[in-house]
Amino acid sequence: MSVFDTKAPLLPEILALHGKWKREKPALIFGDETLSWRSLNNAANQVANNLISRGISRGDMVAIVMHNGRQMVEAITGLIKSGAASVPINLSVTDDAICGMLKDANVRAVIISEDQKTRLTTFFDNNPEIVIVTASGTSSDAFEAFKAAASTAEPDITIADDAPLNVIYSSGTTGLPKGILHTHQGRRDWAYDMAIALRYDSSARTLFNLGLYSNISWVGLLATLLAGGTLIVQNGFDTRKTLEAIEAQQITNMSMVPIQYQRLMEDSCLQDFDLSSVKALMSCGSPLRAALKQTLFDRFGPLIIELFGLTEGVITTLEPEEAVGRMASVGKPLLGTDIKIINDENNELPMGQAGEIVAIGRIVMPGYLNKPEATAEATWIDPSGRAWLRTGDIGLLDDLGYLYIVDRKKDMILSGGQNIYPQDIEAVLIKHKDINDVAVIGAYSATWGETPIAIVVPEPQANIDKDTIAAWANAQLGKQQRVAGVKLMNVLPRNANGKILKRELRDHFKDLKFD
Repeated sequence: MSVFDTKAPLLPEILALHGKWKREKPALIFGDETLSWRSLNNAANQVANNLISRGISRGDMVAIVMHNGRQMVEAITGLIKSGAASVPINLSVTDDAICGMLKDANVRAVIISEDQKTRLTTFFDNNPEIVIVTASGTSSDAFEAFKAAASTAEPDITIADDAPLNVIYSSGTTGLPKGILHTHQGRRDWAYDMAIALRYDSSARTLFNLGLYSNISWVGLLATLLAGGTLIVQNGFDTRKTLEAIEAQQITNMSMVPIQYQRLMEDSCLQDFDLSSVKALMSCGSPLRAALKQTLFDRFGPLIIELFGLTEGVITTLEPEEAVGRMASVGKPLLGTDIKIINDENNELPMGQAGEIVAIGRIVMPGYLNKPEATAEATWIDPSGRAWLRTGDIGLLDDLGYLYIVDRKKDMILSGGQNIYPQDIEAVLIKHKDINDVAVIGAYSATWGETPIAIVVPEPQANIDKDTIAAWANAQLGKQQRVAGVKLMNVLPRNANGKILKRELRDHFKDLKFD
């Protein structure tokens, strides 16, 4: 046994080491603001020390209800160093959905953008014990005062490997969402493995234009924090601003969803920008169509890495050097991850046969927050007794071990890279007095990739106006949940057990297209 401390550092120590050894190097750029690694580490320490002084620390949950920006990055890194777990919230969902997540996580504090505060008025009134820190993005707001009241010294706290680091909610919906829990060791390992797979190093200059609440953003965030690169954060996606940032900021790495890449390729000024700084582009959130993948290869060269994965902790990547001839594949498992294909009888299938993808590895979540039944449902036990994560996705492996996604076992809709769960939209629609039965499926959208549509069976003698029904439902749904259209049927197709056959519905309405 070594007399020296050879334990791999967790992210709090890694941030501190960057603050010491990369102290003058830019860590974060947001608009006209630039923070060095020393400044970011100091700000993180202040956030952590103030939270600790208020009794918030190891194992506690703290929600982040904020827009992208310098302060959100400071809040995230501060929570990493405090030992408390961050719960970043998708701002596009309904107020009730946000409150449901905060209740489910039993948060003890909320760091919130000023313009979001009124959305949670009732929640705050009913939970007066919650610490509220308001941020407006100015140099004199409550968040800055919160920081200034605490020391920049390293927090005097020991964080265990299995301590919670963050919780990402699987959906911001009208139903009960599932909090996906990740530990300090798991996220550190995630950062190492992703940095290798997605080609991050200390020279990384990573562009973020998706919300930092998304695990897609956390992939690049963790890898850049680990490598000691530079985060370049934007508050939203715009093709021209993205192209301008790549050229002006010499962007090397970026993570986006396919529809963003499609919009980028459609920009009329694409050829006017110098994009030669890019080293690796990651695409995830929904399948990257082979034609679009080829277009990206033609423009950027062999730099496109398609990623298939779940926030729960399974990832495969198709390395660009291996993409030619297998553009429809999502590659092979991440370093440290293994996958299998199983059938409905829970038996492993040979290569070439389609079944549910299951995964095992060091980045898999320890479980859903406060939901042991959901964790058990997502678990497959192999013949040797090892627990694997069930993905709910149908895939097959070719004879060289490359994974192809065949279908989604779960009926989740992927719209603009965000998960939308049909049952939550259905739960709203079925409340209408003129609706007897309903199913929600995804249809093609030129803007979002997929968009929800509702298939409605009217009550007998009901005179349904489809536009009125859509407007009624959309008034109660989150922005990304809104249905693009309503279609009528006399009866929904079901199997012998009464389950709606959504694959048949998708086939029936496959020619529907929306802007």
